[in-house]
Amino acid sequence: MNAIAEIPYTLWQMALYMLRLGTLGFGGPVALVGYMHRDLVEERKWISDADYKEGLALAQLAPGPLAAQLGIYLGYVHYRIWGATIAGLAFVLPSFFMVVALGWAYMHFGGISWMQAVFYGVGAAVIGIIVMSAKKLTQKSIGKDKLLWAIYLLQVVITVVTESEEVLVFIGAGLLVWFLRAPPKWQRNGSMNGLALAQLPLVSALATLDVPLLVQIGLFFAKAGTFVFGSGLAIVPFLYGGIVTEHHWLNEKQFVDAVAVAMITPGPVVITVGFIGYLVAGLSGAIVAALATFIPCYLFTILPAPYFKKYGKLPGVIAFVDGITAAAIGAITGSVIVIAKRSIIDLPTALIAVITIALLWRFKKLQEPVVIVIAALTGLVLYPILKQ
Repeated sequence: MNAIAEIPYTLWQMALYMLRLGTLGFGGPVALVGYMHRDLVEERKWISDADYKEGLALAQLAPGPLAAQLGIYLGYVHYRIWGATIAGLAFVLPSFFMVVALGWAYMHFGGISWMQAVFYGVGAAVIGIIVMSAKKLTQKSIGKDKLLWAIYLLQVVITVVTESEEVLVFIGAGLLVWFLRAPPKWQRNGSMNGLALAQLPLVSALATLDVPLLVQIGLFFAKAGTFVFGSGLAIVPFLYGGIVTEHHWLNEKQFVDAVAVAMITPGPVVITVGFIGYLVAGLSGAIVAALATFIPCYLFTILPAPYFKKYGKLPGVIAFVDGITAAAIGAITGSVIVIAKRSIIDLPTALIAVITIALLWRFKKLQEPVVIVIAALTGLVLYPILKQ
C-alpha cells in the first residue's frame, strides 16, 4: 500500500492521458513515443527515465506496433496488468472509432477524394513533427556517449538503406554495450521461450468462428501483429502483400487510401487495420482485424514486463537496454528520412515541413494538433490547384 501511495498519479489519470494522446496525438510512432517522453518523463514526472528506456527497448524488441506497446508498458510500470490493459485500450480506442467512421463514410460516399488533399498537407507537417521528436529523443537518450552515437548513426544508415528494421540489429547493439561495459557472468534465462506461443489462444478462438471470412481476417492480422517488428509503419508492406496481392480484399487505390487514413488520424498508425477490416467485412471485420493485431502486441509486452522490472536495475541489463535504446532511436531517426521520401514530393510540401520545424522550434508550447489542422487546411487549398 505504501508503494501505491507514493505513485504520483492515479490509474485513471494515466487512462485520461492515454485517451487524450490517442485522440490528439498526430505524427505516427516516432512522434507518439516522443510525446510520451516529454509529457510523462520530463513534464509530469510520472515515469522515470529508466522505466521509459526499458519500455522503449522492450517495445523495439517485441513484434508489434512501437507506440502502442510503449503505452501498454508505461501503464504497466506502476499498475501492472490493470494499468497495461486500461492504458492500451485508452490509447487505441479513439483512433479505432475514427477509422471505423471514416470506413463507413468511404463505403457510403464512394471513396475519399478529399483525403488526398488533406494528406498532401498533413503528411508534410508530420515530417516536421517527427523530426523534432527524433531530435529530442536523441538529445535525451544518446547525449555525448561516443559508443551510443556510433550505434545510433549505424542504425540510421541501416534503416535508410534497407527501409526496414531488423530485430537482430537491436539485440546485437544491446549485447555489444553489455559486453563492453558490464561483462556478464554466465547467465541464462529461458523465461521468454514461451512467448512465441502467446498468440495461440487468439488463433484458437478465431478458428472456432463460423464465418470463414472473419476467420481469414483474424488469422491474417494475428500473423501481422505477431511477426512484424518495428514501428507501426513497418506493418504496411506486410499488409500490402496479404491484402492486395494474396487475398485480393482491396485494390491498390483502396490500400493507398487506407494508409492515408492511418496518417491523417491521431493515435497508432497501425490502427489502419480497423479501416481495412471495415472495408472487407464491415464493423465485425474492423473489430476482428483490430483485436487480432493488438492482442499479440499486448501479450508480447505484459509477459516479459515482470522480468524487465525485476532485473532492469542490474548493470548488465542497464547496459543492454542502453544499447537497444540507441539502436531504437537510430531506427526512429532513419524512419523519418524514409517517410519523408514519400511525403515530401515537391516544393510546397518541403516548405510545409520546414515551416513546421521552425514553428515547433521557436514556440515550445505550440500544440501539434494546431499544426495538423493548419496543414490540413493548407492541403485542401493547395492540392486542387497544383494537381489541375
